[in-house]
Amino acid sequence: MIMTNKKWAVKRITVNLAAQEAEKLEKYCQQTGRPATDVIRELIRTLPVSDDNRDTNK
Repeated sequence: MIMTNKKWAVKRITVNLAAQEAEKLEKYCQQTGRPATDVIRELIRTLPVSDDNRDTNK
């Protein structure tokens, strides 16, 4: 099986964080050794979304 390097960025966003939020994210990333992008994407995947709204914003 050949793995290709695909770009994940379908949509790029900028998030404004309060100093405490940015600090908390940085500390978590340091503790886990994971990049902020991965942490944020995982959190987004866990958001509850009803089936009715799933395809609304495509």
